Amino acid sequence: MDQRHPLPLFLREAQELQRLGAWRLCGQALLTGLIAGGIIGLFRRLYDIIRLHASFWLQLYVADTPWAWACILGGLALLALVAHLLLRHEPLISGSGIPQVELMAAGLLPPMRWRRVLWCKFVATLAALSAGLSVGREGPCIQMGACVGAGVGRLWHSPEEQYSRFLVGGSVAGLTAAFGAPVAGLLFAFEEMRSPLGLPLLFFAALSALGAWAALVLFFDFGPVFPFAVWKDAGLPQYGLALGMGLLCGVAGLMYNEVIIRLTLWQDSLTWLPPWLRSAFPFGLSALLLAAVPRLVGGVGIETLDLASPVLLGGGLGFLLLLLLGKTLHSGLSFASGVAGGLLMPMLLAGSLLGACVASPLLAQGWLHADEIPLLLVLGMGGMFAATVRAPLTGAALVVEMARCPFSAPAVLLTALTASLVAARLGGEPVYDSLKRRILRRRAAQTPASPRTNDI
Repeated sequence: MDQRHPLPLFLREAQELQRLGAWRLCGQALLTGLIAGGIIGLFRRLYDIIRLHASFWLQLYVADTPWAWACILGGLALLALVAHLLLRHEPLISGSGIPQVELMAAGLLPPMRWRRVLWCKFVATLAALSAGLSVGREGPCIQMGACVGAGVGRLWHSPEEQYSRFLVGGSVAGLTAAFGAPVAGLLFAFEEMRSPLGLPLLFFAALSALGAWAALVLFFDFGPVFPFAVWKDAGLPQYGLALGMGLLCGVAGLMYNEVIIRLTLWQDSLTWLPPWLRSAFPFGLSALLLAAVPRLVGGVGIETLDLASPVLLGGGLGFLLLLLLGKTLHSGLSFASGVAGGLLMPMLLAGSLLGACVASPLLAQGWLHADEIPLLLVLGMGGMFAATVRAPLTGAALVVEMARCPFSAPAVLLTALTASLVAARLGGEPVYDSLKRRILRRRAAQTPASPRTNDI
């Protein structure tokens, strides 16, 4: 036994928990979760209202009338201006926010100005989502949760060495509130953020997730993100399907990462491009897609729930593959611009489109029943998450909680583990590792006299 630590590990951690003050730690964690859950719940509610009214207005009034299109273009220009000004005001809100939080938790980036990052990220992400950009809410919600954690730590005047704990707890609360997935939020802290698994941090993260979940239940009524049909236990043939989906998702996830990273690096190379034009580009692209291919526009276009319809899948494999390619390119171009917005929701949509591509020919041949389509969509989402992020346990838990399909958990886990293994064997790098390396490289290349650049 190590003479420096004569006590077993669990006793040392219990002593550390007692030293920190269990009740104080409990209060800090619950307050972090409740505040983060309330703020992110408000964010989700505002976006739901905006999306509902935008969809209604577009269906009712847009009939190729010049006045309607003038309003659309004017609104998109205003949203682009808001997104650019906020990004210029606080560059840390650029992109997902997950790589930045992970680097800060690891001590590789200095502490953030949490108040400014919080409100800027809130408004800028809402602007990007409202404009139909193919970005997600999960990364921004994690960063906003981390801001709340940092703020609670300041409120308690916690020492600097505890800063990481508040960031991790806030991140867990952010993911929990973004998707209503407390188990996935807890797994995210230790699988993706690679936080050291110790009793005090586990205690803090679990209570932060509980607080965020309580805020959603007490103040909001969102329900499951993917309310598919009633689920039943997966049969033996479906486990073979899960294994095949894992192999396919492993390859597809690797390609998806390549598109995201290469487009981001390509836009980095355009040093002659003015920052405002880079920020405005995805908003202009959203206007073009709304006129030409509205199915690809975020918020009003194709969504995962739509893919559960046999009618849509009846359009054929070619149609679905074009949708998958279009959404992937739209996601890559939106994210590469540097505007505030995450990767996971577009990634999950790509995974469900991949599941639909498998389901369509099987359905046409009579080898798949219509009520089994949601299983393939969920398998695709879990496999795509695992292949791109390389966090299979988090990915499996996330989609199971989002779709409320506990009976399908073993099949989803098999797909996620297979996809993660295939992507790793093919030499692909997890997407957030690539983005963290890019941030550190850009930061190291900066000089004090250089203008601040956007870190994605």
